[in-house]
This record gives sequence, C-alpha cells and structure tokens, in this order.
Amino acid sequence: MTDPVPRLPSLLEAVLSVGTDLELRATLQHIVDGAAELTGARCAALAMVDPKHESPVEIRTAGLAAGDRSPVGRTDDFLAVPIRVDDEVFGNLYLVDKPRGPFTDEDEQLLRVLASQAGIAIANARLYETARQRERWIEGAAAVTNALLTGEAAADALMTVAERARILADASAGVILQPTEEGGMEIVTASTPDDPGDLVGTMIEPGNPVLEQLLGGRPVFVEDSATDTRMTTRVRHRFGPSMLLPLQTAGRLIGTLALPRHRGGRPYTPVERLLATQFASQAAVALVLADTQQRRARLAVLEDRDRIARDLHDLVVQRLFATGMMLESAQRRTGGGDVHDTLGRAVDELQSTVQEVRTAIFALQQPPADAPTTFRGRVLRETAGAAALLGFQPSTRFTGAVENRVPEPVAAHLLTALRRALAATARRTGVSRVEVAVDATAELPDGRAGVRLTVYDDGTADEGTPGTTLTWQSPL
Repeated sequence: MTDPVPRLPSLLEAVLSVGTDLELRATLQHIVDGAAELTGARCAALAMVDPKHESPVEIRTAGLAAGDRSPVGRTDDFLAVPIRVDDEVFGNLYLVDKPRGPFTDEDEQLLRVLASQAGIAIANARLYETARQRERWIEGAAAVTNALLTGEAAADALMTVAERARILADASAGVILQPTEEGGMEIVTASTPDDPGDLVGTMIEPGNPVLEQLLGGRPVFVEDSATDTRMTTRVRHRFGPSMLLPLQTAGRLIGTLALPRHRGGRPYTPVERLLATQFASQAAVALVLADTQQRRARLAVLEDRDRIARDLHDLVVQRLFATGMMLESAQRRTGGGDVHDTLGRAVDELQSTVQEVRTAIFALQQPPADAPTTFRGRVLRETAGAAALLGFQPSTRFTGAVENRVPEPVAAHLLTALRRALAATARRTGVSRVEVAVDATAELPDGRAGVRLTVYDDGTADEGTPGTTLTWQSPL
C-alpha cells in the first residue's frame, strides 16, 4: 500500500471544498468533484437513495459526458462508498475508470473519510435550505396577511392566497375550494401559470373520504392524484403530488387550499408539508380578520347612511309635510281662483318633493356597493330598506326565472319604479302589510312577453279608499 501521508494535503483540500457552499446542489457537486480528484478516477457520480430529496438523482463530474452511460451499476474497475446523514444512508458515491491502475484500499479509506465529512456538509446544507424555505413561507404568509388587511374584495383575497401559495410550493396550480350547500366542496378560485381551464367549478362530491378528512380539519397529502383512488374529481388526471390543506381557524372551516404538482413532479417533502400547513392556518386567520374588517367598514357606512336618512326624515320631510298642510289649509280658506290654483300647484310640488326625499332615504339605507348585485338581491335590498321606515318587512314574491329573463336596462327601470312605489306606500297612513310581486312570465296587453311589478299595501289612499295597488310593467 502506498504511504497515505503524501495524499493528506489532497484529502484536506477535498474535505474543505465540500463545506464551502451551503446550497445543497452545489455541495453535492463539490463532493463528487473532490472524490474524483482525490482518487484520480475519470468520473464519479452520487446516486441518492431517497427520491424525495430536491436535487437530481445523479450529480456527475466533468469527466462523464452527457451521453455517457452512468457509472452506477458498472462492475469493472469500480468503487462505491455510502454517504450517511444523521445515521441514514443519503446516497452512494460511485467512482469508475482510474487511469493509473485499479482502485486500492487506500483509495477506499480516503473516500470513506471524504464521505464522512460529506455527510456533515450535506446535513448543514439541508438545514440551511430548510431555514431558507421556512423564511420564504413566513414572508409569504406575512405578505398575504398584509394584502388581505388592505381591504381587498372577497374574491381577490382568495386569489391572493391561492397564487402566493402556488409560488411558494412550486406547484402547478393553487386552488381554493369552499363547502357547498349539498355537503361537498367546489373550486371557487384557481391560480395557474397558464389558463386555469375548467378548474373552477370542479366538485368534490359528498361522502368522499378526502372530503370527510378535510371537513374534520385534517390535511390530505397525495402522492399521485391521477392514480389515488380517493381522488375522484374530473381534473385529477392532470396532477401528481398534491397537498389539500384546510383553511380553518377557531373551529371554523373557511375552505381548502389545494396545491397540486404536474404528473411525475417532485413529491412534497415533510418540511414542505409542514410549512404549507402552517401557511394555510395563518391564511385562514387573515381571511377571517379581513372579512371582519370589511364587515365593520360596511356597518360603519350603513350606520352613517342610516343617520343621514333619519336626519332627512325627521327634519326635512316633517318640515315639508307641515308646510304642505299649511298650504292646504290656506287653499281651503281662500276664495280667489288664481291664488287657489297657485296654492294647489305648490301643494303638488311639495308632495312630489317629499316623495323624492323619501326615495333618497331608501337609497341611503341600502347596503354598500359591494353587496350582492343579482337582480333578485337588489329587489330584496329595496324592500329591506323600506322596512326601516315601515317598521315591518314587506313580503316579496318572484315568479319565473327573473335572473335570466330580465335584462339590466329593464331591471334598472323596475327598481326605480319599486323605489318610488315603496316611498309612496310609506307616506300613507294605516299601512300594516305590503306585498311586492315580480312576475317575469307576464303577458302584456299587446301579447308580448314582459315583466310586471306589483306593489300592494293595505293603507288608506289619498282619496280615503282602503288598500292601494301600484303596477309597473315592461316588455322583455
């Protein structure tokens, strides 16, 4: 055996080189380069045992061309030494083709020393990478919280969570699922580098074991969505490794954050699973805080509008009404025709002004602009606003597919007519019941299809008759 002392400087240099970089891939490359130089081998490779590690399966030195056969598995002039990290085999270091003769026992001893130091360097690099990952996820969660608390709308808030999580997890998609009335879950938001296609609207049907686990607040980790029998969605064949993480806080389940990778993609490591789960928990808290903040803002707007409406009603309407009463009294006492007509026009103008002010009061009492904007919802908002002045909730009935049949221009005119009718109803005395009906299947007198609005109240009309029915209609 050759005296090992002359080769100690080379060993020291190789040992020092494997610890010069904290990035895992660079550390692995230093290891194989140092092993080849230390033993004089033409080429070297490191094959990892655990496929969940982030680096490639093999790291080659410059001595092995891209088209050459891997040294792993060769039997001639071949040397292999395991690399252990924390008492577990991380991989095997392979050396082949030593030009100056076969590998010796000294080569093996030197390689084992290098492998021992390499295990320490790899452990340090993995710790560093874990710390970097944790830092990125923490920064991402903080960015999401900051974005949500700046007042984003609900749909934008969900997209913010999905997109940030997709980038952090290096996933092919980030999607948010929310519970449905039927007991399942539906994808409501999807973030992908490309067109999300038909991801939105995809359902997890009730009774699915994955769904039961998510509803119980437990995450689900899938090795391959395309082949896992628990995955039953119509888009499962597109994806491989996946994480499904409950968005839950204080026992309240907001939804699920799903992070699938492409088929054949790298499996999620235990560290990634832990960090993504923690991110989902913090995102759920941020979503709840943002929702609470928006509710408080809407409540403040409503309270302010309600105050303005009360001021208008208590001051302006009452004064106008009192002025109208005085003019009516003067009209009855005067005998001049011109004065009588003038007073009559003044009374009519005051009554019209009162009605317009009441209409403005109803508009002020409506929810903010980001409330539901469906036609049915807008009708219900108008009746809810009238309830504040009437002291009770009008009954509302819809006939036909009002959402699909009533176009926006007609809907706007109908809402204006409804607002005026409710304002007139609030002026009448003895009103204890109001009925609002919207019929999208009505037939107009000329035979055309139309929509008809009917507002009935049981109050006393201006001419003293009980009950009033106001009707508005328009062709569709």
